[in-house]
Amino acid sequence: MTVSVVLFTADLRVHDQPALRAALKQGREVVPLFVRDDAIGAAGFATPNRSAFLADCLTALDAALRDRGGRLVVRSGDVAETVCKVAAEADAADVHMSADVSGYAQRREDRLRAALAADGRRLHVHDGVVTAVPPGAVTPQSRDHFAVFGAYARKWEQQSLRKPLGAPRTVRVPNGIGSEKIPSRKAVKGVSEGLTSGGEAEGRARLSAWSRDGMDAYEDRHDDLAGDATSRLSPHLHFGTVSPVEAVHRARAKGGAGAEAFVRQLCWRDFHHQVLAARPRAAAEEYRTQHDRWRTEKGARAEVEAWQQGRTGYPVVDAAMRQLAHEGWMHNRGRLLTASFLAKTLYVDWRAGARHFLRLLVDGDVANNQLNWQWVAGTGTDSRPNRVFNPVTQGKRYDPDGAYVRRWVPELAGIEGRAVHEPWKLPARERAQYDYPDPLLDLADGLSRFRRARGKE
Repeated sequence: MTVSVVLFTADLRVHDQPALRAALKQGREVVPLFVRDDAIGAAGFATPNRSAFLADCLTALDAALRDRGGRLVVRSGDVAETVCKVAAEADAADVHMSADVSGYAQRREDRLRAALAADGRRLHVHDGVVTAVPPGAVTPQSRDHFAVFGAYARKWEQQSLRKPLGAPRTVRVPNGIGSEKIPSRKAVKGVSEGLTSGGEAEGRARLSAWSRDGMDAYEDRHDDLAGDATSRLSPHLHFGTVSPVEAVHRARAKGGAGAEAFVRQLCWRDFHHQVLAARPRAAAEEYRTQHDRWRTEKGARAEVEAWQQGRTGYPVVDAAMRQLAHEGWMHNRGRLLTASFLAKTLYVDWRAGARHFLRLLVDGDVANNQLNWQWVAGTGTDSRPNRVFNPVTQGKRYDPDGAYVRRWVPELAGIEGRAVHEPWKLPARERAQYDYPDPLLDLADGLSRFRRARGKE
């Protein structure tokens, strides 16, 4: 009886899971394996919020497999060594996994392929699982990736996506393959109080509800901070509990401006993945340097801490940072404003902000987090690298009556309407009633410093 191993990574689902389906097709029995990777913990990437969400995902994946007669095998250790050991225990000649794009993922794949080959076993890597369109499928002439989103998006839209695969009816797992206990969210300390639940059932329910009730209005409301009118699918896309291929198909089947705008966001996600696949060093090095002499996190300690704690004196920035701390998630418009404030108004190295986001974001994804930070900092793919988002004008535009600010900065709840975005302009006696700091700096001073640094003044 032939046995195959399927190594789950960022694809923790049974619906539209090409690696799982290929393993089942090849082997009469399959070992569904997840390795708690020592390297992830050593790199500090196993943060409380993502660890808790991952525990939910693994619990749900195990339950889905058990519903089909199987189970999830969990092991800990070095990925290459652990997979080889499990393959030997199961006498499996073939291992299946999904392709990924980070420098670490690429090295992991190379190491695993070599280790399996040394044992006389084969590794099969499946594209179009973590992204809708594989990173190498869309390239310009004479280059290995697109550096401009618009050109990429036009080519991306022309691609024919594979049809989503249904979940298998039966999963047979060989006897005698031991497993560690499935991790529990309850065992994780330091989790954000408002962190959402993970798992494929949660992700699919959210996708269905979003398609039914939220997608139509997305084009008009996606920047509405208080309206919370985005899909909130990013954690599920990051852990692979929702298939990006299926999400695109469902949106296109629905049609309309909202669906098109949502698909464009999925295209942005693929765009960043194809950039990182081609330039893995962009996770830490500037994609397009502007020769900035950034202030360091240590050198700007007090200001960085105020930004992290949501005490900058700019209400919409502080609201977004407090949402991040409470939920382990932040509205996309808030991400743009808080990143611009740190990198351009405070002129602090974008990597300091990216690290803080990765400490808290449940959807903390190297491709999207790092490259979005670079986009905002003007060192990435933005065609306008010197743009600066003004938190006051942006707050008034995207939180016009101040509801988002009052939700997350409750000490300002007594200020009505748009005035909540500029509490320092209140009459002195009224201003004194609010336990809220004055602005860290004048926006004009921050803009002038940034423009001088970029040689624009």
